[in-house]
Amino acid sequence: MKKAYDFGLIGLGVMGRNFILNVADNGFTAYGNDLDEEKVNALREEGGDLDKVNATTDVATFVAALSKPRKIMMLVPAGKIVDAVIEGLLPHIDAGDILIDGGNSFFTDTDRREAYLSEKGIHFFGAGVSGGAKGARKGPSIMPGGSKEGYAAVQPIFEAVSAKYKGEPCVAYLGPKSAGNYVKMVHNGIEYGLMQLTSEIYDVLKKGGDFSNDELHRTYSNWNEGRLQSFLVEITSEIFEQEDPLGDGRLVDQILDKAKQKGTGKWTSQNAMDLGIPVPSIDIAVSMREISALKEERVRADALYDRPQVKKMDKKVLEKLSEEALYFAFIITYAQGLHQLADASKEYGYDVDIATIAKIWRAGCIIRAGLLADITEAFKEDASLPNLLLSPSFIEKVRSTVGAARKLVAYGAENGIPLPALSNSLTYFDAYTSSRLPLNVIQAQRDYFGSHTYERLDREGIFHTEWEA
Repeated sequence: MKKAYDFGLIGLGVMGRNFILNVADNGFTAYGNDLDEEKVNALREEGGDLDKVNATTDVATFVAALSKPRKIMMLVPAGKIVDAVIEGLLPHIDAGDILIDGGNSFFTDTDRREAYLSEKGIHFFGAGVSGGAKGARKGPSIMPGGSKEGYAAVQPIFEAVSAKYKGEPCVAYLGPKSAGNYVKMVHNGIEYGLMQLTSEIYDVLKKGGDFSNDELHRTYSNWNEGRLQSFLVEITSEIFEQEDPLGDGRLVDQILDKAKQKGTGKWTSQNAMDLGIPVPSIDIAVSMREISALKEERVRADALYDRPQVKKMDKKVLEKLSEEALYFAFIITYAQGLHQLADASKEYGYDVDIATIAKIWRAGCIIRAGLLADITEAFKEDASLPNLLLSPSFIEKVRSTVGAARKLVAYGAENGIPLPALSNSLTYFDAYTSSRLPLNVIQAQRDYFGSHTYERLDREGIFHTEWEA
């Protein structure tokens, strides 16, 4: 009788095919399933050895080929498709089997599915997978949360296929219920913020310093060799080099300035509002994608209003300010996302360790950056740290760069260059580090028109005033 396969995967699109091949490359046999026969055949052909990696379009054949307890991962689009796949599997799987949702499912859907499958004795957990198609093939960052027993059975496989940072696997069990999907959601929110920031700095260098694409490539490449070392800075440097395959010049200059989104950034922003945690750098990154979609309106509005004549800045001065401001804003964006994670952990009972999250983001994922090693150490030193800005190890990093952010935001405002994520990062910093804000006036207004009451600085209690007209 043929030996059963160690691992099963449903959904053989680019991500799924690459992930299952990664599993096979790391010493585990794997079996795939997809309704599309072309995708099944593509995997069989690319895998080469059918004893190591095989696939079928038939669910019953797929399940029967797996060793028990069956370890089945789904890499299908979030939403109703996940529920449909689960229902299709249930007649064929047994209590004790393990189902893994590797897509970007909304965290409350994961909670619902875990409760439903737990009643049937099925171990279920959500596992965020970050790194794109290349990461799935060569080593992603994986963020599992849910059934701890289920994860323990899959742990050797996930640790083998994940990215490695100085030999450490970029995967760890993060907590119960939907902890994994929630962490991946916030990861993507931070990703939105960092992407917006890198694009804004490109804009100010191009408009304020007339940087050519070659100069932009060199600038971002140099930054990637220093404290801004990160996947996003690295690929941005490479983007400026790419020739246009359909015409003359560089491809970046021909790409339409309308950014799309799949919703995870919006979910992060919405849930932060539900929790009462400010994440303005992420909020504005979501809004800027929405503004970018209004291309025709933007073109009309541009013709209606005069724009300031941009006063050019010395290239070396502008480059230095931009590097410092971007580093400052990266810190602020990570601080906001991690603050949200810490609060959500308490609210939803995840009990996640922020240092562990930062540690598994150090390689493999889209927001991987040298800065995450410092962030990991900051939360190792103080696991209860409410905000990265309160870490002694980050005070000088912020102090030495906030001045550049102020100068660049002012320069952008004066010259009509929109820098919303940088501006929001600076405003967040100024508000968070202010012991006194003007919200006393808002509380007075609320009490004036709605008798909503207020508290006082000089004594305990809740107060209301009959304001004189």
